[in-house]
Amino acid sequence: MSRIVAGAAGGTPLANVPGSLTRPTTDRVKEALFSRLDAFNVLGGARVVDLYAGSGALGVESASRGAETVDLVEFDAKASAICQRNADLINGVLDRKAVTVHRSKVESFLERTAGETKWDVAFLDPPYPLGEPALASVLEKLAPHLNEGAVVVVERSSRAAEPGWPDGLERFAEKKYGETRLWYAEPSSGQDVDLALEAEE
Repeated sequence: MSRIVAGAAGGTPLANVPGSLTRPTTDRVKEALFSRLDAFNVLGGARVVDLYAGSGALGVESASRGAETVDLVEFDAKASAICQRNADLINGVLDRKAVTVHRSKVESFLERTAGETKWDVAFLDPPYPLGEPALASVLEKLAPHLNEGAVVVVERSSRAAEPGWPDGLERFAEKKYGETRLWYAEPSSGQDVDLALEAEE
């Protein structure tokens, strides 16, 4: 069973999407991911977007750990309904509407919000069958929506090629955990994350 690892709702169990439609991030990977984000000091008061949200576990974890707002973007009806259940759970714990669910294709969502919203943290855990050109296109649409010093985290199979980073995004770290690999990127002009990474090392 998936759970919120830490923060205001730490230990709270989460609803999971039934079947093999989604690939939940394991608690081990989630703990490592958020430990790194905590070291970067980017979550407190952050605006977060969780693309291909699945159950929304990464987004609600961010809210539990102090993110100001979280957008969960999921097109599948069953997964979107689970996102809403988990959003309602964390919003109840926090006693405010921190997490909002958008039932939408990722590309359409980014196009609709053009020029309106900028995020400090973006998670992308797309289905493994999504090809690299399609992922590169999504990253290109995402780049203008990022604040200076933002962090983008892409979760892929450890056998997949490195994502194609568009102009405006630059990879600064990657880490393999068994069958999963996390890629970290930032806006090309940002320096904040670089300094945090140097301090962590």
